[in-house]
Amino acid sequence: MAGHIQDRWFKTETTTDGKTIRVKTDRHGLGLRYRARYIGPDGTEKSKSFPDRQKRLAENWLANIASDMSRGQYIDPRAGRITFRQFAEKWVATHTTEVNSREAAERRLRLHTYPYIGTRPLPSFQPGHIRTWLGELETAVPAASHRRIVFGTVSAAFSAAVDDGLISKNPCKAKSVQVPKPSHTRVIPWTAHQVFGVRAALPEYLRATVDVASGCGLRQGEVFGLSEDELDYEGGWLAVGHQLKRIRGKFVFALPKGGKVRDVPLPAAVADALRAHSKEHPPVRVTLPWRTPDGPLVTKSLLFTGSAGSHARVSYFNDFMWKPALAAVGIIPEPEEGERYASAPEHGMHALRHFYASVLLDAGENIRALSQYLGHADPGFTLRTYTHLMPSSEGRTRNAVEAIYAASQDHDHGPGTAQ
Repeated sequence: MAGHIQDRWFKTETTTDGKTIRVKTDRHGLGLRYRARYIGPDGTEKSKSFPDRQKRLAENWLANIASDMSRGQYIDPRAGRITFRQFAEKWVATHTTEVNSREAAERRLRLHTYPYIGTRPLPSFQPGHIRTWLGELETAVPAASHRRIVFGTVSAAFSAAVDDGLISKNPCKAKSVQVPKPSHTRVIPWTAHQVFGVRAALPEYLRATVDVASGCGLRQGEVFGLSEDELDYEGGWLAVGHQLKRIRGKFVFALPKGGKVRDVPLPAAVADALRAHSKEHPPVRVTLPWRTPDGPLVTKSLLFTGSAGSHARVSYFNDFMWKPALAAVGIIPEPEEGERYASAPEHGMHALRHFYASVLLDAGENIRALSQYLGHADPGFTLRTYTHLMPSSEGRTRNAVEAIYAASQDHDHGPGTAQ
Protein backbone atom coordinates (compact mmCIF):
# COMPACT_ATOMS: atom_id res chain seq x y z
CA MET A 1 0.00 0.00 0.00
CA ALA A 2 1.36 3.41 -1.01
CA GLY A 3 1.75 6.02 1.71
CA HIS A 4 0.50 5.66 5.28
CA ILE A 5 -2.44 6.57 7.52
CA GLN A 6 -1.99 9.08 10.32
CA ASP A 7 -4.20 8.85 13.45
CA ARG A 8 -4.75 12.43 14.53
CA TRP A 9 -6.44 11.49 17.81
CA PHE A 10 -3.64 9.32 19.21
CA LYS A 11 0.13 9.42 19.14
CA THR A 12 2.81 6.98 20.23
CA GLU A 13 5.20 7.95 23.01
CA THR A 14 8.07 6.15 24.70
CA THR A 15 8.05 5.95 28.50
CA THR A 16 11.11 6.29 30.73
CA ASP A 17 11.40 2.51 30.95
CA GLY A 18 11.49 2.17 27.17
CA LYS A 19 7.92 1.07 26.56
CA THR A 20 5.73 2.57 23.86
CA ILE A 21 2.24 3.67 24.70
CA ARG A 22 -0.59 5.40 22.84
CA VAL A 23 -1.76 8.67 24.28
CA LYS A 24 -4.46 11.09 23.25
CA THR A 25 -3.44 14.16 21.25
CA ASP A 26 -4.73 17.68 21.73
CA ARG A 27 -7.06 17.05 18.77
CA HIS A 28 -8.68 13.96 20.28
CA GLY A 29 -12.37 13.91 19.46
CA LEU A 30 -12.11 16.95 17.15
CA GLY A 31 -12.46 16.90 13.38
CA LEU A 32 -11.68 13.99 11.07
CA ARG A 33 -9.54 11.31 12.73
CA TYR A 34 -7.58 9.61 9.93
CA ARG A 35 -5.46 11.26 7.30
CA ALA A 36 -4.29 9.06 4.42
CA ARG A 37 -1.05 10.43 2.95
CA TYR A 38 1.11 9.53 -0.04
CA ILE A 39 3.68 11.08 -2.40
CA GLY A 40 2.31 11.79 -5.87
CA PRO A 41 4.16 11.38 -9.19
CA ASP A 42 5.06 15.06 -9.06
CA GLY A 43 6.96 14.56 -5.81
CA THR A 44 4.49 16.43 -3.60
CA GLU A 45 2.48 15.01 -0.72
CA LYS A 46 -1.23 14.36 -1.24
CA SER A 47 -3.72 13.52 1.47
CA LYS A 48 -7.37 12.89 2.26
CA SER A 49 -9.04 12.83 5.68
CA PHE A 50 -11.59 10.30 6.99
CA PRO A 51 -13.80 10.33 10.12
CA ASP A 52 -13.56 8.01 13.17
CA ARG A 53 -14.35 4.31 12.58
CA GLN A 54 -13.48 4.61 8.85
CA LYS A 55 -9.85 3.53 8.84
CA ARG A 56 -10.73 0.73 6.44
CA LEU A 57 -12.04 3.27 3.92
CA ALA A 58 -8.77 5.20 4.23
CA GLU A 59 -6.81 1.99 3.55
CA ASN A 60 -8.95 1.18 0.52
CA TRP A 61 -8.48 4.71 -0.81
CA LEU A 62 -4.69 4.39 -0.60
CA ALA A 63 -4.85 0.96 -2.23
CA ASN A 64 -6.82 2.38 -5.15
CA ILE A 65 -4.31 5.21 -5.52
CA ALA A 66 -1.46 2.68 -5.69
CA SER A 67 -3.37 0.62 -8.26
CA ASP A 68 -4.07 3.66 -10.45
CA MET A 69 -0.39 4.61 -10.33
CA SER A 70 0.70 1.13 -11.41
CA ARG A 71 -1.76 1.15 -14.36
CA GLY A 72 -0.85 4.67 -15.43
CA GLN A 73 -4.39 5.90 -14.67
CA TYR A 74 -3.59 8.08 -11.68
CA ILE A 75 -5.51 11.36 -11.47
CA ASP A 76 -4.37 14.13 -9.16
CA PRO A 77 -7.14 14.68 -6.54
CA ARG A 78 -6.67 18.43 -6.80
CA ALA A 79 -8.23 18.24 -10.28
CA GLY A 80 -11.59 17.96 -8.58
CA ARG A 81 -11.27 21.57 -7.52
CA ILE A 82 -10.28 22.87 -10.97
CA THR A 83 -13.03 23.98 -13.33
CA PHE A 84 -12.76 23.74 -17.11
CA ARG A 85 -12.46 27.52 -17.37
CA GLN A 86 -9.67 27.73 -14.79
CA PHE A 87 -7.65 25.11 -16.63
CA ALA A 88 -8.43 26.35 -20.15
CA GLU A 89 -7.44 29.93 -19.36
CA LYS A 90 -3.98 28.77 -18.27
CA TRP A 91 -3.70 26.35 -21.17
CA VAL A 92 -4.66 28.84 -23.88
CA ALA A 93 -2.06 31.32 -22.61
CA THR A 94 0.75 28.84 -23.26
CA HIS A 95 -0.42 26.33 -25.88
CA THR A 96 1.03 28.18 -28.88
CA THR A 97 3.69 30.77 -29.57
CA GLU A 98 1.53 32.45 -32.25
CA VAL A 99 -0.16 35.49 -30.71
CA ASN A 100 -3.07 35.55 -33.14
CA SER A 101 -3.74 31.85 -32.58
CA ARG A 102 -3.86 32.36 -28.83
CA GLU A 103 -6.24 35.27 -29.14
CA ALA A 104 -8.51 33.37 -31.52
CA ALA A 105 -8.61 30.34 -29.19
CA GLU A 106 -9.30 32.56 -26.18
CA ARG A 107 -12.16 34.26 -28.02
CA ARG A 108 -13.74 30.96 -29.05
CA LEU A 109 -13.60 29.66 -25.49
CA ARG A 110 -14.89 32.90 -23.97
CA LEU A 111 -17.83 33.28 -26.35
CA HIS A 112 -18.90 29.71 -27.04
CA THR A 113 -17.62 27.49 -24.23
CA TYR A 114 -17.28 29.14 -20.82
CA PRO A 115 -20.97 30.22 -20.67
CA TYR A 116 -22.02 26.57 -21.06
CA ILE A 117 -19.39 24.33 -19.42
CA GLY A 118 -16.87 26.73 -17.89
CA THR A 119 -17.86 26.19 -14.23
CA ARG A 120 -17.95 22.38 -14.30
CA PRO A 121 -15.02 20.65 -12.49
CA LEU A 122 -12.71 18.79 -14.88
CA PRO A 123 -13.12 15.24 -13.48
CA SER A 124 -16.92 15.49 -13.58
CA PHE A 125 -17.14 15.68 -17.38
CA GLN A 126 -18.92 12.87 -19.17
CA PRO A 127 -19.55 12.52 -22.94
CA GLY A 128 -23.16 13.53 -22.28
CA HIS A 129 -22.07 16.97 -21.13
CA ILE A 130 -20.21 17.48 -24.43
CA ARG A 131 -23.20 16.27 -26.45
CA THR A 132 -25.49 18.70 -24.62
CA TRP A 133 -23.04 21.56 -25.18
CA LEU A 134 -22.78 20.76 -28.90
CA GLY A 135 -26.58 20.86 -29.16
CA GLU A 136 -26.65 24.34 -27.63
CA LEU A 137 -23.72 25.40 -29.80
CA GLU A 138 -25.62 24.44 -32.94
CA THR A 139 -28.22 27.09 -32.11
CA ALA A 140 -25.67 29.77 -31.22
CA VAL A 141 -23.27 29.09 -34.11
CA PRO A 142 -25.11 28.11 -37.33
CA ALA A 143 -21.96 27.59 -39.42
CA ALA A 144 -20.80 23.97 -39.08
CA SER A 145 -17.26 24.92 -40.06
CA HIS A 146 -17.06 27.40 -37.17
CA ARG A 147 -18.54 24.88 -34.72
CA ARG A 148 -15.92 22.40 -35.80
CA ILE A 149 -13.14 24.88 -35.00
CA VAL A 150 -14.65 25.66 -31.57
CA PHE A 151 -15.01 21.94 -30.84
CA GLY A 152 -11.39 21.36 -31.85
CA THR A 153 -10.19 24.01 -29.41
CA VAL A 154 -12.18 22.48 -26.54
CA SER A 155 -10.95 18.98 -27.38
CA ALA A 156 -7.35 20.22 -27.44
CA ALA A 157 -7.81 21.70 -23.96
CA PHE A 158 -9.15 18.40 -22.62
CA SER A 159 -6.25 16.53 -24.24
CA ALA A 160 -3.86 18.84 -22.42
CA ALA A 161 -5.67 18.06 -19.15
CA VAL A 162 -5.17 14.35 -19.85
CA ASP A 163 -1.47 14.93 -20.48
CA ASP A 164 -1.22 16.83 -17.19
CA GLY A 165 -2.79 13.96 -15.27
CA LEU A 166 -5.91 15.91 -14.29
CA ILE A 167 -8.38 13.62 -16.10
CA SER A 168 -8.04 10.10 -17.47
CA LYS A 169 -9.97 10.50 -20.74
CA ASN A 170 -10.91 13.23 -23.17
CA PRO A 171 -14.74 13.34 -23.20
CA CYS A 172 -14.70 14.92 -26.66
CA LYS A 173 -13.21 11.72 -28.11
CA ALA A 174 -15.98 9.39 -26.94
CA LYS A 175 -17.65 7.41 -29.75
CA SER A 176 -21.05 8.90 -28.89
CA VAL A 177 -19.80 12.45 -29.45
CA GLN A 178 -20.34 13.49 -33.07
CA VAL A 179 -17.75 15.96 -34.29
CA PRO A 180 -19.37 18.79 -36.30
CA LYS A 181 -18.95 17.88 -39.94
CA PRO A 182 -16.95 20.26 -42.14
CA SER A 183 -18.88 22.25 -44.67
CA HIS A 184 -18.51 21.12 -48.27
CA THR A 185 -19.16 24.45 -49.95
CA ARG A 186 -17.35 24.49 -53.24
CA VAL A 187 -15.11 27.37 -54.15
CA ILE A 188 -16.59 29.22 -57.12
CA PRO A 189 -13.79 31.33 -58.58
CA TRP A 190 -14.44 34.75 -60.03
CA THR A 191 -14.31 35.32 -63.75
CA ALA A 192 -11.60 37.46 -65.29
CA HIS A 193 -14.31 40.04 -66.01
CA GLN A 194 -15.11 40.29 -62.30
CA VAL A 195 -11.46 40.49 -61.28
CA PHE A 196 -10.61 43.30 -63.64
CA GLY A 197 -13.91 45.03 -62.97
CA VAL A 198 -13.14 45.21 -59.24
CA ARG A 199 -9.62 46.38 -60.07
CA ALA A 200 -10.97 49.28 -62.16
CA ALA A 201 -13.43 50.26 -59.42
CA LEU A 202 -10.73 50.61 -56.72
CA PRO A 203 -8.87 53.88 -56.10
CA GLU A 204 -6.05 54.21 -58.62
CA TYR A 205 -3.28 53.94 -56.03
CA LEU A 206 -4.58 50.54 -54.85
CA ARG A 207 -5.44 48.85 -58.15
CA ALA A 208 -2.17 46.95 -58.32
CA THR A 209 -3.16 45.10 -55.12
CA VAL A 210 -5.50 43.09 -57.34
CA ASP A 211 -2.62 42.22 -59.68
CA VAL A 212 -0.53 40.86 -56.81
CA ALA A 213 -3.37 38.89 -55.22
CA SER A 214 -4.82 37.42 -58.43
CA GLY A 215 -1.50 37.06 -60.27
CA CYS A 216 0.67 35.72 -57.41
CA GLY A 217 -1.90 34.32 -54.97
CA LEU A 218 -0.93 36.46 -51.96
CA ARG A 219 -3.18 36.82 -48.92
CA GLN A 220 -4.46 40.26 -48.02
CA GLY A 221 -1.96 40.75 -45.18
CA GLU A 222 0.86 39.68 -47.50
CA VAL A 223 -0.30 42.14 -50.17
CA PHE A 224 -0.36 45.10 -47.80
CA GLY A 225 2.90 43.99 -46.22
CA LEU A 226 4.66 43.61 -49.58
CA SER A 227 7.95 45.49 -49.54
CA GLU A 228 10.20 46.68 -52.32
CA ASP A 229 13.04 44.32 -51.46
CA GLU A 230 10.82 41.25 -51.96
CA LEU A 231 10.54 41.83 -55.71
CA ASP A 232 13.06 40.26 -58.08
CA TYR A 233 12.04 41.77 -61.40
CA GLU A 234 15.01 40.37 -63.32
CA GLY A 235 14.66 36.82 -62.03
CA GLY A 236 10.87 36.84 -62.14
CA TRP A 237 10.24 35.98 -58.49
CA LEU A 238 8.34 37.49 -55.58
CA ALA A 239 9.50 36.56 -52.07
CA VAL A 240 6.75 36.33 -49.46
CA GLY A 241 8.71 36.91 -46.27
CA HIS A 242 6.26 38.71 -44.01
CA GLN A 243 2.79 40.14 -43.72
CA LEU A 244 0.94 43.03 -42.11
CA LYS A 245 -1.11 41.82 -39.13
CA ARG A 246 -3.40 43.39 -36.58
CA ILE A 247 -2.98 42.16 -33.01
CA ARG A 248 -5.04 43.55 -30.15
CA GLY A 249 -5.89 46.60 -32.25
CA LYS A 250 -2.27 47.33 -33.20
CA PHE A 251 -0.51 46.60 -36.48
CA VAL A 252 2.73 44.61 -36.64
CA PHE A 253 4.92 42.92 -39.21
CA ALA A 254 5.05 39.14 -38.83
CA LEU A 255 5.84 35.96 -40.72
CA PRO A 256 3.22 34.75 -43.21
CA LYS A 257 0.46 32.47 -41.96
CA GLY A 258 1.91 29.28 -40.53
CA GLY A 259 5.42 30.72 -40.91
CA LYS A 260 5.34 29.65 -44.58
CA VAL A 261 7.98 31.90 -46.11
CA ARG A 262 8.00 31.17 -49.83
CA ASP A 263 8.96 32.31 -53.32
CA VAL A 264 6.24 32.80 -55.93
CA PRO A 265 6.69 33.19 -59.71
CA LEU A 266 6.28 36.84 -60.72
CA PRO A 267 4.50 36.98 -64.10
CA ALA A 268 5.67 39.70 -66.48
CA ALA A 269 2.24 41.34 -66.54
CA VAL A 270 2.20 41.64 -62.74
CA ALA A 271 5.79 42.90 -62.74
CA ASP A 272 4.85 45.60 -65.26
CA ALA A 273 1.86 46.63 -63.14
CA LEU A 274 4.03 46.89 -60.02
CA ARG A 275 6.71 48.88 -61.84
CA ALA A 276 4.08 51.33 -63.08
CA HIS A 277 2.55 51.54 -59.60
CA SER A 278 5.91 52.21 -57.93
CA LYS A 279 6.68 54.92 -60.47
CA GLU A 280 3.45 56.78 -59.68
CA HIS A 281 3.44 55.93 -55.97
CA PRO A 282 6.97 55.35 -54.65
CA PRO A 283 7.30 52.85 -51.79
CA VAL A 284 6.96 54.31 -48.30
CA ARG A 285 9.21 53.34 -45.39
CA VAL A 286 7.03 52.16 -42.51
CA THR A 287 8.30 51.12 -39.08
CA LEU A 288 6.26 48.68 -36.99
CA PRO A 289 6.92 46.15 -34.20
CA TRP A 290 7.85 42.65 -35.23
CA ARG A 291 5.36 39.88 -34.41
CA THR A 292 3.88 41.37 -31.21
CA PRO A 293 2.85 44.94 -30.25
CA ASP A 294 5.83 45.14 -27.90
CA GLY A 295 8.26 43.44 -30.30
CA PRO A 296 11.41 44.99 -31.77
CA LEU A 297 10.87 47.66 -34.41
CA VAL A 298 11.54 46.84 -38.07
CA THR A 299 11.25 49.03 -41.15
CA LYS A 300 9.86 47.98 -44.53
CA SER A 301 9.46 49.91 -47.79
CA LEU A 302 5.81 49.15 -48.47
CA LEU A 303 4.36 49.27 -51.98
CA PHE A 304 0.79 49.80 -50.82
CA THR A 305 -0.07 52.31 -48.12
CA GLY A 306 -3.02 54.20 -46.73
CA SER A 307 -4.04 57.70 -47.69
CA ALA A 308 -2.09 59.11 -44.73
CA GLY A 309 1.20 57.79 -46.12
CA SER A 310 1.53 54.99 -43.57
CA HIS A 311 0.50 51.35 -43.68
CA ALA A 312 -2.97 50.50 -44.92
CA ARG A 313 -5.75 49.91 -42.40
CA VAL A 314 -7.32 46.72 -43.63
CA SER A 315 -10.75 47.16 -42.03
CA TYR A 316 -11.10 50.62 -43.59
CA PHE A 317 -10.01 49.24 -46.96
CA ASN A 318 -12.55 46.41 -46.76
CA ASP A 319 -15.51 48.61 -45.78
CA PHE A 320 -14.91 51.76 -47.78
CA MET A 321 -12.95 50.61 -50.84
CA TRP A 322 -13.34 46.89 -51.45
CA LYS A 323 -17.08 46.55 -50.89
CA PRO A 324 -17.97 49.60 -53.01
CA ALA A 325 -15.87 48.06 -55.79
CA LEU A 326 -17.74 44.77 -55.42
CA ALA A 327 -21.06 46.60 -55.65
CA ALA A 328 -19.90 48.54 -58.71
CA VAL A 329 -19.34 45.27 -60.56
CA GLY A 330 -22.58 43.72 -59.29
CA ILE A 331 -20.98 41.06 -57.08
CA ILE A 332 -22.87 42.39 -54.04
CA PRO A 333 -25.89 44.73 -53.98
CA GLU A 334 -25.69 48.41 -53.30
CA PRO A 335 -26.88 49.18 -49.74
CA GLU A 336 -30.01 51.12 -48.95
CA GLU A 337 -29.47 54.77 -48.07
CA GLY A 338 -28.02 55.02 -44.57
CA GLU A 339 -27.28 51.26 -44.44
CA ARG A 340 -23.92 49.48 -44.52
CA TYR A 341 -22.86 47.03 -47.18
CA ALA A 342 -23.97 43.47 -46.48
CA SER A 343 -21.48 40.96 -45.15
CA ALA A 344 -19.83 39.05 -47.99
CA PRO A 345 -17.14 36.77 -46.54
CA GLU A 346 -16.96 34.66 -49.70
CA HIS A 347 -16.15 37.78 -51.73
CA GLY A 348 -13.34 39.18 -49.64
CA MET A 349 -9.90 39.76 -51.11
CA HIS A 350 -9.31 36.03 -50.55
CA ALA A 351 -11.46 35.45 -53.65
CA LEU A 352 -8.47 36.59 -55.71
CA ARG A 353 -6.43 33.66 -54.33
CA HIS A 354 -9.17 31.32 -55.53
CA PHE A 355 -9.01 32.96 -58.95
CA TYR A 356 -5.23 32.47 -58.99
CA ALA A 357 -5.63 28.79 -58.09
CA SER A 358 -8.25 28.25 -60.79
CA VAL A 359 -6.02 29.85 -63.44
CA LEU A 360 -3.04 27.68 -62.51
CA LEU A 361 -5.05 24.45 -62.39
CA ASP A 362 -6.69 25.23 -65.70
CA ALA A 363 -3.22 25.69 -67.17
CA GLY A 364 -2.18 22.24 -65.91
CA GLU A 365 -0.10 23.21 -62.86
CA ASN A 366 0.21 20.39 -60.30
CA ILE A 367 -1.26 20.51 -56.82
CA ARG A 368 2.08 20.36 -54.99
CA ALA A 369 3.42 23.42 -56.79
CA LEU A 370 0.14 25.30 -56.29
CA SER A 371 0.21 24.45 -52.59
CA GLN A 372 3.74 25.83 -52.34
CA TYR A 373 2.83 29.06 -54.12
CA LEU A 374 -0.26 29.58 -51.95
CA GLY A 375 1.66 28.94 -48.75
CA HIS A 376 -0.46 25.98 -47.63
CA ALA A 377 1.08 23.74 -44.98
CA ASP A 378 -0.43 20.60 -46.53
CA PRO A 379 -0.89 19.85 -50.25
CA GLY A 380 -3.82 17.67 -49.18
CA PHE A 381 -5.66 20.78 -48.04
CA THR A 382 -5.05 22.38 -51.43
CA LEU A 383 -6.35 19.27 -53.18
CA ARG A 384 -9.50 19.11 -51.02
CA THR A 385 -10.20 22.80 -51.65
CA TYR A 386 -9.63 22.91 -55.38
CA THR A 387 -10.04 19.34 -56.64
CA HIS A 388 -13.29 20.24 -58.42
CA LEU A 389 -11.41 22.86 -60.46
CA MET A 390 -8.88 20.38 -61.83
CA PRO A 391 -9.37 19.41 -65.47
CA SER A 392 -11.21 16.09 -65.62
CA SER A 393 -9.93 13.07 -67.55
CA GLU A 394 -12.86 13.31 -69.94
CA GLY A 395 -12.05 16.97 -70.46
CA ARG A 396 -8.46 16.12 -71.32
CA THR A 397 -9.71 13.46 -73.75
CA ARG A 398 -11.96 15.95 -75.53
CA ASN A 399 -9.19 18.54 -75.70
CA ALA A 400 -6.69 16.01 -77.07
CA VAL A 401 -9.03 14.91 -79.86
CA GLU A 402 -10.08 18.48 -80.63
CA ALA A 403 -6.42 19.46 -80.91
CA ILE A 404 -5.88 16.78 -83.54
CA TYR A 405 -8.88 17.97 -85.54
CA ALA A 406 -7.77 21.58 -85.21
CA ALA A 407 -4.39 20.66 -86.70
CA SER A 408 -6.01 19.05 -89.72
CA GLN A 409 -6.31 21.04 -92.93
CA ASP A 410 -9.42 19.19 -94.03
CA HIS A 411 -11.76 18.10 -91.26
CA ASP A 412 -13.75 15.98 -93.69
CA HIS A 413 -10.92 13.44 -93.81
CA GLY A 414 -10.71 13.03 -89.98
CA PRO A 415 -7.74 13.23 -87.68
CA GLY A 416 -5.53 11.15 -89.93
CA THR A 417 -4.78 14.13 -92.10
CA ALA A 418 -2.98 15.77 -89.18
CA GLN A 419 -0.05 13.39 -89.62
